[in-house]
Order: sequence, then C-alpha cells, then structure tokens
Amino acid sequence: MTEADVAPVRAFWERLGLPGLVDVHVHFLPPPIQRAVWAVFDAAGPSLGREWPIRYRASHEDRVALLRAMGVRRFPTLPYAHKPGVAAYLNDWARDFSADVPESLWSATFYPEPEAAAYVADLVAGGVEVFKVHLQVGEFLADDPLLDPVWGVLEDAGTPVVLHAGSGPVGNDFTGPASVQRLLARFPRLTLVIAHLGAPEYAEFLALAETHERVHLDTTMVFTDFFEADGPYPRELLPRLRDLQERILLGSDFPTIPYPYAHQLESLARLDLGDDWLRAVCWENGARLLGAPGA
Repeated sequence: MTEADVAPVRAFWERLGLPGLVDVHVHFLPPPIQRAVWAVFDAAGPSLGREWPIRYRASHEDRVALLRAMGVRRFPTLPYAHKPGVAAYLNDWARDFSADVPESLWSATFYPEPEAAAYVADLVAGGVEVFKVHLQVGEFLADDPLLDPVWGVLEDAGTPVVLHAGSGPVGNDFTGPASVQRLLARFPRLTLVIAHLGAPEYAEFLALAETHERVHLDTTMVFTDFFEADGPYPRELLPRLRDLQERILLGSDFPTIPYPYAHQLESLARLDLGDDWLRAVCWENGARLLGAPGA
C-alpha cells in the first residue's frame, strides 16, 4: 500500500462531501482459486485477448487494509463458479470471510446444477447479501432451465445478483443480452447488477435497465483508458446514462485491474455528468441497494 494509491481516492470522495465509497464489484477468492484466476490473467489467455498486468497482487489482509485506507466502506467478495460442484466450497469460504471483515458483504454464487435451488434458498434464508454469476467463465446461459427455481427464489427475495453477461473482454456462445432478455421476460422483478455496463453491448443492456426498474448497471472498468482502447463507450449514450442516475453503481474489479484504483474514479469524473451523478453512483445508490455501511 502506498500513499500514491490512497491519497487520490480519498481526495475524490472528500471533494464530493461523501463519507467514502461503496464499490459493488470487488473480488476476494480462496487462495487456490485466486492463484488460478491470476494465472489466467498472467498468461493473457484467449478469454482475455490482451496483456493484463495485475496492479494489486497482494495478500487478503493487505488488500483489505488498502480498501479501508482508501475509504471503500462497503464491498462484496463476488465468488463465481466455473463448473458444477464448486459453488458450495466458494460460498462457505465467502461466508467465513464476511464474518471476519465487517465491511464486506456476505457474497455467494451458483451454477446450473440440480443442487442449486436448495443451496440458494438456504443462503437467502440465512441472509446472504449478494450473488455473483459469470456467464463467460461458467459457460452457461442466464435462462438455463436448471436455474428456473433459483431465479424464482431470488425474484421474490430481491437479493441482488451481479451478472457478467456482456461479451467483453472476449465473447462466447453464452454471452450477450439475449439470454438476459429472455430471463427478464419471465422474471421481470429480478434485482440484477449488470457488470461492466454490459460491455460491449452497452445499448442493449442500457435498454434493459430502462425497462426493468430493478436492473442496475455497474461501471467496472468502463471509461478507463484500458477499456476505451478496445472500444470506446458510445458518447451518444451518455445522456441516457445520466437519466439512469439512481441505478448506476460504482464497480472497480479490484484487485485484478491494470491501473491505480483512482483511475476508475477519474474516468467517471471526466464524463462531466455532474457531482450529483457522481455522488449517487459512488455512494448513494450502493448504500441504498446493499445497505449503508455501519447500518
């Protein structure tokens, strides 16, 4: 942890008069899984398509300390299952992590498998606060029939699901808006947080948020120089993004980002959508959806 990482982040939210930040897209994973994920990034494999140096490769303890120092006062761990039989292990680990780190949300995941309906219902009954699902990595569609009872439970409970459904950074047969459109046609009251603003299918996922009052979008990596180099966010969509102010959430993808954390914040500020928009995105919306820190 260095002052160069901490100072600009604190200056950002202090200038806005905020008590800190709520970041809806942070990852903490069991060490063996984290090492495997970082190995994929180090290899710049086909699921990434480019070099991706990891800025915050450190122990869990050091990363928690850095988030605290920067003033990130609420964050999830967002485990995601990549094959059958893994979700229970990830969920047990994430539950223990949240018990030890009060700022972290009790996070969980699920996979299209026969057991999913039972373990998701148990997690919801126990008070889990957020789920993460990654269609690209898991290689399944959002409307996989095995998930029908899961989505029914989550629609009734209102538990947020951070959903990586966009085709970025590299799409496959399971990414894109189509399966999410079909899912919302059947379960229109789902509380979804579309990761990365749905990149690169920005317009399609923006339209889903405009027509479903519980669909949110997170800013993870969007507008940064790293993302803009691959495909800039269409500037003609910015007025619609401003109009959706109450359902845009700060996300970062910490720790596996190739630039300082502050760059995500600077990238949002340079959109020139106004301080009220920044306050809503970086604190108010996340605190409302996920629970205000300290509440």
